[in-house]
Amino acid sequence: MTVFACARCGAVLTAPVTQIALPVHAHHTYGHDLLPALMDPGTYAVDPEPSGPPWRPWSEIAVEEAEARGIFAPVHALSFGAPGAIVVAPGDTRGTVLIPERCDGYCMGLDGRDGPNLACARCGQEVATRIDDCSYWQAVWLVPHAVRRLIADGPARRTVDWETLAQLPGTPPIEHPGGWSPRWEAAIGAALAHLLAASAGMPVAVPDGLAMGAFGRVLDALLPPGPPAKRAALVGPGLPAVDPVPDIALVPRHPQTGEVWQPSHTAQTVPLAADVWRHLAFPHEGLPLPVSGRMPDGVLRDEPLPRHPWGSFRPGSTVFLHTLARLPAVRQPWLRKIYDQVNDHPYARPF
Repeated sequence: MTVFACARCGAVLTAPVTQIALPVHAHHTYGHDLLPALMDPGTYAVDPEPSGPPWRPWSEIAVEEAEARGIFAPVHALSFGAPGAIVVAPGDTRGTVLIPERCDGYCMGLDGRDGPNLACARCGQEVATRIDDCSYWQAVWLVPHAVRRLIADGPARRTVDWETLAQLPGTPPIEHPGGWSPRWEAAIGAALAHLLAASAGMPVAVPDGLAMGAFGRVLDALLPPGPPAKRAALVGPGLPAVDPVPDIALVPRHPQTGEVWQPSHTAQTVPLAADVWRHLAFPHEGLPLPVSGRMPDGVLRDEPLPRHPWGSFRPGSTVFLHTLARLPAVRQPWLRKIYDQVNDHPYARPF
């Protein structure tokens, strides 16, 4: 277990927390809603990329400099701030106070536009930025150079093995009262970038059902028409072997370690957030069976009615672009054309 303390005076700033992988939706904004906390209680994650000012526009960055940073397609601007920002749930912070003159936001809360807005309550050092405005995941981002890690008493959180992970419930794709889950939009957007790169520009067949709804319409719009030249399939712990071996394996990414599950065969892998992968691999819609007495678990109910979406699924374009810009394959002309098309019109269908 770890606690983070003020680098200046040593005051403890967080509850004991355990490191997990940075969620794929960490920088994904969504609609005009108040979103929940990005991190589960008792966890933290580290963003390996630089964040915060100074920023430099793409026009001032040489291609070689960008590629050394792992960026292979144009972005609006790049941060040249410190890497390694640490994110925790707002409820896991301790001993901090708001900096009143830095509490601006767009609508319903704080968006961090003015830089760090939390200070150490003991010495006044700027230590973190709290974000809780609409469209943003609620989070506290600790400034890397302003805090230091300390070992905390208590048992470390156990790493869940793949077999146990496959048995956990997945994240439903639809939220009340009928909107698609922002976690799904982000996860599918990131996986779509990898899936396009694995396609080599050829049509891809994806599994029927929810996977077709998530990927099929977008692939049809972005890839050339014609009979599928490659086949994608869900592969991972708890699933039977796929025969014949698919060209592309949609596999889970471990939420704690960030490890991507590796199949025994040689198919190209496309990582997918484990909670979304589980729902695709093991859908649980309930059984439409007549019953008497108390309704048992697992039976499709008519009250409340099953959730149905307002419209077709649309993956998150910002996460798609963020992921695709960091894949070397985007330098291929056909994929760069797709990137530029979406970058110029990020909210046009099918996004």
